[in-house]
Amino acid sequence: MSQPIAWGPFRIRRLAQWRDATRREVVGDLVAGLSVTALAVPYGMAYAQLAGVPAVNGLYTTVVAMLAYAVIGPSRVLLLGPDSALAPLIAAAVALVVSDGDPAEAVAVAGMLALMTGVICVVVGAVRLGALAELLSRPVQVGYLNGLAIVMVASQLGKLAGFSTDGETVPTQVDSFIQGVDAGEVNGTTLILGLGVLVTILVLNRIVPAVPSVFVAVVGAILAVEVLDLTDRGVAVVGRIPTGFPAPAWPGVGTGDLWPLLLASIGLAWVTLTDTTALSRGFASRLGERVEPDAEIAALGVANLAAGVFQGFPVSASTSRTSTAHATGGRTQLVGVLCAALVLLLLVAAGGLVEHLPDTALAAVVVVAALHLFDLGQLSRLARVRRSELLLCLAATAGVVFVGVLDGIVIAVFLSLANFIRRVWRPYDAVLGRVDYRRGYHDIARHPDARLVPGLILFRFDAPLFFANAEHFARRVREVIAASDQPVRRFVVTAEPIADIDTTAAEVLVDLIAELRADGIEFGFAEMKGPVKDRMRDYGIDDIVLQRSQPTVGRAVASYVEDHGVEWSDWSDA
Repeated sequence: MSQPIAWGPFRIRRLAQWRDATRREVVGDLVAGLSVTALAVPYGMAYAQLAGVPAVNGLYTTVVAMLAYAVIGPSRVLLLGPDSALAPLIAAAVALVVSDGDPAEAVAVAGMLALMTGVICVVVGAVRLGALAELLSRPVQVGYLNGLAIVMVASQLGKLAGFSTDGETVPTQVDSFIQGVDAGEVNGTTLILGLGVLVTILVLNRIVPAVPSVFVAVVGAILAVEVLDLTDRGVAVVGRIPTGFPAPAWPGVGTGDLWPLLLASIGLAWVTLTDTTALSRGFASRLGERVEPDAEIAALGVANLAAGVFQGFPVSASTSRTSTAHATGGRTQLVGVLCAALVLLLLVAAGGLVEHLPDTALAAVVVVAALHLFDLGQLSRLARVRRSELLLCLAATAGVVFVGVLDGIVIAVFLSLANFIRRVWRPYDAVLGRVDYRRGYHDIARHPDARLVPGLILFRFDAPLFFANAEHFARRVREVIAASDQPVRRFVVTAEPIADIDTTAAEVLVDLIAELRADGIEFGFAEMKGPVKDRMRDYGIDDIVLQRSQPTVGRAVASYVEDHGVEWSDWSDA
């Protein structure tokens, strides 16, 4: 099979790669394309409304994103499109700029967000900084997405019940919903129809997961509106969508609005990078392929750029559509091409099919997506295995729920980085002893029967030494010496975990060594890495710091025993 044309991080897929597909693959792609389209239409329209733009713009976005990725994307199966995790961020950014609810202005702002997000992704891919997506720890990421799920549900309560609500955070949206209920604004027909769609999707997903439940429920809602004339009972519908497809155009956004949109696009880029990278790696592993993350990110950027000039909004990899494609036999990007063609056909010649699609049905689709986004299993797991990370997860969720989705992502990033700093600021340390009939030296806190070499302390510090933990390191050395049951002659740091020492830590080390020498205690290292020794030489203190240092812990013990004539029997000599 022919290979894609490569240029830097970009991959342009040759048509021959699709032409060479086997007959079985083509048939599978056709079936998968139909299945994905059944999801892509309602999801695209629902996420568009959730993002604060007309439903039809979700279809424009779906077409452009799938075609762009089919041409340049490195993965054979990954599908892009409107995403539930991005839509609340887009809506929050649109609300910053659009104050009067003008749909045309909202579309322009969403398009500019897609362009900015695309530029960021292309630059990150081109300079090969895809690892930035890994800076958000998994617990914090789960907490952030759980917060988005709660925001999504809260934002759709009014639409499910047939009236509008407002508010920028979950508490204000819930309060607005309660006020609407108290004021008697609930449309009973709308609420029953929306709950019916919601229950239908959930039940079908549970008992017959192979059936496209969203498609079935949405079609059922459209038929119910048409047959029962539910619009006469106050049920709001999408209405006839514009016929045709928009020409490429630059979004008309004032320069004064670019700065807040840039900050929002950075958050959007971070979320989409994280989601797309994780999903791409997962499917690549399942299919035995290798996907370069930077090429994936660059392709994601191009898809966002294309969406931005065709009245679309930021896109990401879609778990639901990609999983559906793979489960129904899709094996190449022909799935995305076929889906885009069918959606385009709907826009050009069959827009009337969704004219009676009720808004409450789209709200139900969003609520179902939110339920899938909320990861209760991960919360339960964190509660069992690591309570500190559960607290981080819950804090990230609270940030999104009570502060807002845009500020929430800043809080999530801060929490993730703060957790990293906490771990290296106050890392684990241990005094090591000899356990009979086991190789090496081990933590005496975990092995109370370990024997200590008289007068020698072997101390392990599990982090690089830098400005934030250098004084803590020195303080722990003093505390360990003070806690020793016998006089200490030599203190040896087993330095394998110490991957770096900065200038502040080096100065603290020099002062600590001088202090210990004044107390008659020798100081040394064991297993110090070569690059760290080079740093010591660069600082000009290697003759001070590296005295009495040995390449292994065993050599350090043997050197001490020989220098001081200590009686010490290793288990191998017993």
